[in-house]
Amino acid sequence: MQKLGDFKLPQFFNYPPYFTLQPIRETREKQIQLWKELILEYCRSQKIFIVGLDEEFSLFSNQSIERSLSHESREVFLSALVSEGRAEWMDKSHKKCLILWLKVQDWADYIINFVRENGLEDSVMTVEDIRSGIESRGTELAGIDRGVLIRALKLLEQKGKAAIFKGSSTDDEGVKFNI
Repeated sequence: MQKLGDFKLPQFFNYPPYFTLQPIRETREKQIQLWKELILEYCRSQKIFIVGLDEEFSLFSNQSIERSLSHESREVFLSALVSEGRAEWMDKSHKKCLILWLKVQDWADYIINFVRENGLEDSVMTVEDIRSGIESRGTELAGIDRGVLIRALKLLEQKGKAAIFKGSSTDDEGVKFNI
């Protein structure tokens, strides 16, 4: 099985036709589904949140079979993720895509579980502590995209489970959990 770093690639990754958009609808649907799953799994395992359409992204080419996805293919696969709510275009020209391997609601749920498991109910944490503190090491929260984290925290705030407060700089924005 081929690997990309420590990530095991699926069998289809070595099948040249999967690097070309398939003309037959059923085959294309299967191709799109496989690529969506691969992009989400890879981004999750590598903690990648942003994929640039025109930037080098190791998943989009396979040197061993000398194939790369076309710009159109990349856009089709990323747009399919966007249509499912698993990604969002970050700009109007669709050049950068925010990958949501967990949806914002799922991140909010994850944060609640994290807070409970670590006994942080009724405690205050900075946003940076959530992203890079001792408690978050080895968890999905380690290195989370700041924008995704803020959106999940705002969702918790709307539900009355957290209160976000501003510090004197963005580095000391805080959150009080009310669970």
